[in-house]
Amino acid sequence: GEGTYGVVYKARDSLTGKIVALKKVRFDNLEPESVKFMAREILILRRLDHPNVVKLEGLVTSRMSCSLYLVFEYMEHDLAGLAASPDIKFTEPQVKCYMHQLISGLEHCHNRGVLHRDIKGSNLLLDNGGILKIADFGLATFFDPNKKHPMTSRVVTLWYRTPEEF
Repeated sequence: GEGTYGVVYKARDSLTGKIVALKKVRFDNLEPESVKFMAREILILRRLDHPNVVKLEGLVTSRMSCSLYLVFEYMEHDLAGLAASPDIKFTEPQVKCYMHQLISGLEHCHNRGVLHRDIKGSNLLLDNGGILKIADFGLATFFDPNKKHPMTSRVVTLWYRTPEEF
């Protein structure tokens, strides 16, 4: 799949045999601004630890390809892909369950001073057991819940902006 700043691959950990997701970030042609966003994403992911937020399990570097790989737990599906499938119809209890998990994960992020800023179906991952996890913190930022800051409207995917942002 694709993340905000890299391509995501399905891989197997050679030591444990566990299936993981590898988000590849190339550094040979990255702009300083992109490096800053990538570093911030890593810092944010390390701050978060919740069953409904995708877990950063580690970092791996490749000297040969000048790449950094973020190692994540593997999730089988994304909500947008499932919703687009003509064979899948979500029941009301399923929708309630997914919404509960989404709100629980977002509450954790906000309590830790993190704004995701790009919540959409393709960034909501699901495993085969129905567990939802918020993913792709490439546009996320830190905030102090006790201070009032004007927020920019430039980072949200266009189709998911509120009418007030246009």
